[in-house]
This record gives sequence, C-alpha cells and structure tokens, in this order.
Amino acid sequence: MVCCSAVLAQFILKERLHKLGILGCVMCISGSVIIVIHAPQERAISSVQEIWNMATQTAFLLYVGSVVVVVFILIFHFAPQCGSTNVLVFTGICSLMGSLSVMSVKALGTSLKLTFEGKNQLIFPETWFFMVVVAICVITQMNYLNKALDTFNTAVVSPIYYVMFTSLTILASVIMFKDWDGQSGGSIISEICGFIVVLSGTILLNVTKDYEGSSFRGIYHPPLSPSLSARLCSGNGELLKHDEENLVSSDEICLRRQELY
Repeated sequence: MVCCSAVLAQFILKERLHKLGILGCVMCISGSVIIVIHAPQERAISSVQEIWNMATQTAFLLYVGSVVVVVFILIFHFAPQCGSTNVLVFTGICSLMGSLSVMSVKALGTSLKLTFEGKNQLIFPETWFFMVVVAICVITQMNYLNKALDTFNTAVVSPIYYVMFTSLTILASVIMFKDWDGQSGGSIISEICGFIVVLSGTILLNVTKDYEGSSFRGIYHPPLSPSLSARLCSGNGELLKHDEENLVSSDEICLRRQELY
C-alpha cells in the first residue's frame, strides 16, 4: 500500500519520487516477497467455534486483557495530558486496537466464507460477537488515527503506525493461530528478516518523500518585508533613511557607503 501510494502520487499528483524513495519501494517489495515465500500455510478451519476456541485460550486472553488495559490507560490518562505532544499515544491506541481488529476480521471473514459454502455460521452467537468486536475496534482505530494525522505530520505518523501495527498484529496472530508451530528455524528467521526489510523501506520512503524540497539545494533567504525601512549608518553616527516603500539592494548600500566616506 505504501509503495502504491508513492507510485500513484508521482504519476497522478506529479510528486517527484527521490532515488532514495525508489530504493525504499524496492525494499518494501523485496521484503514482502520474502515474507510471502516463507509464510506458513493457513490452517483449515471448519467452523467458527474452532476459531472461538483459539480466541479463548489462556495466552490470547492474557494478550487481549493487556491490550484493553493499556488502551484504557492511554485514552484516559496519557491522551489528555500528552496526546497532542507525543505521537506514540494516538498511534499506540490505533495499533493495539488494530491488532484485535485484524484477528476479529479474520474470524468474521472465515465465518462468512463457510456460510457462503453452505455451512451456515450465522446461527452461532460467536459470529455475531466477532462482528461487534470488529465494529468497536475499527471505530476506535479510525477515530484515533484521524486525531494522530490531524495533530502530527503524516511523514511521522505513517512509519510509526505501520511498524507498531504490523508488529502487534504478527504477535497477536502468533499467539492466537500459532502460525509458527511446525515451521523450521530458517523459515522463521527469513520472515523476521523480510519484515525488517519492509519496515526499513517504509521508513526510508516516508522520510525522503519531502527530500526534494529540503535545504540541500542551498540556503534560501526569504525576501524582506517592504514595510521595513533600510537604514545605513554613516561614520558620524547619522542614519540615512530610505523610502519604506522600496528595498535597497546590496550594491546600492555599497555605493552609499562610498559616498559617505
């Protein structure tokens, strides 16, 4: 998504993509390919109750409880005090709730898929429970993501949110679905390396997106306001005042100095 946004911005919005930004896109694509190649095969799920059993295991319940406690602390304690000055507050809330929303969306999507295949899952209360959780998580996530984007620069919010959200989602998936069970150590290390490459490319892409407008082109001196009067001090301490409507160039100042001395 980050790469597509960068490429479309160059062709549609005419925003020039710097060479380092192109490198960031290549890193994101390469890391994603590595993750896909070494990704574990998805387990076959026969009913929503099977997902419910995964969601109610002790390890995942501890994770959910920790997420809820941390989110409440961030919302009611840290957000009023330092939410407008610390980017980690709003992005932390979005990322924590996002990890739960991804798990709920996966459970709800599996339920709907089985229903369309002829195995009706809408008769189970677990399906409707996951639907409510999805609605709550998505609304909370979007609310605080908008606050983060309104308060801070997008170039700062995007990489931080991407890193935190992806990391927490992978952690929640490993706990709930046990994705790494049965995988070799080499595959796990490859996935971690691919993930690090994606994160590095994303950060590089966001950091360098305004590179062309930076001060590397040279020092820029803004023009002086015409309302300011230019004053030239002579050797006797007298001030030579010029018309406030016109600016005096450096060459004219030199000439006046020569005339005074």
